[in-house]
Amino acid sequence: MNLDRTPLISDLNDRLRETFTGGRVMLTRAVQALLDDERAQLLQAVRQFDAFDAANDPHGEHEFGRVLVAGQGYFWKIDHFDSDLEYLSPDPADPAVTTRVMTIMREDEY
Repeated sequence: MNLDRTPLISDLNDRLRETFTGGRVMLTRAVQALLDDERAQLLQAVRQFDAFDAANDPHGEHEFGRVLVAGQGYFWKIDHFDSDLEYLSPDPADPAVTTRVMTIMREDEY
């Protein structure tokens, strides 16, 4: 039986994005260099993002988005690695074999 694992993957990705738990969150140098208040606004915008559509979420996995904070665009992206962070996960729907890594970057760093 071949089950669609997409809802599980999107739920796990949403959990990481909304709570910053269930994986790792990486901030690029440009994001780290922001003033504390602006970085806090950015992190809140990422947590609240829900504008998924066919253009930014063609596979329905909720693994990419763009937010605008103080006139600057930022991207966030979730990648699925194996437990050792060496290879891609064999099953992104299974947290036992997957380490999620969300990277938040200024759009010109992409």
